[in-house]
Amino acid sequence: QVQLVESGGGLVQAGGSLRLSCVASGGDLSGDVMGWYRQAPGKRRAFVAYINSAGRTNYADSVKGRFTISRDNAKNTVYLQMSSLKPEDTAVYYCQTKRGTILPDASWFDSWGQGTQVTVSS
Repeated sequence: QVQLVESGGGLVQAGGSLRLSCVASGGDLSGDVMGWYRQAPGKRRAFVAYINSAGRTNYADSVKGRFTISRDNAKNTVYLQMSSLKPEDTAVYYCQTKRGTILPDASWFDSWGQGTQVTVSS
């Protein structure tokens, strides 16, 4: 079973930037895809971005051009560089990982880390 620890969230003004980090440990991590989801107040948990072991990435339409996902395979760590932040980006951000090359809808997972809060003020 994989453990996930997110960090890097905080309070920023609209237009600002943050970089989130997530460290995965335990379980079998080889060949995994890693990525991010978020849950805003009153909304369902939603996919944000993923990156697989080959470096292929995918982004939700709402963050394309503003967020960049990357990973450090030696550290089993995935990052989310967020720029041009908007108030609607306010959410708890969670990372995930699984065997394979893509990440599914959030409902597929039954276990999550603690998440990290991102708050964007207007």
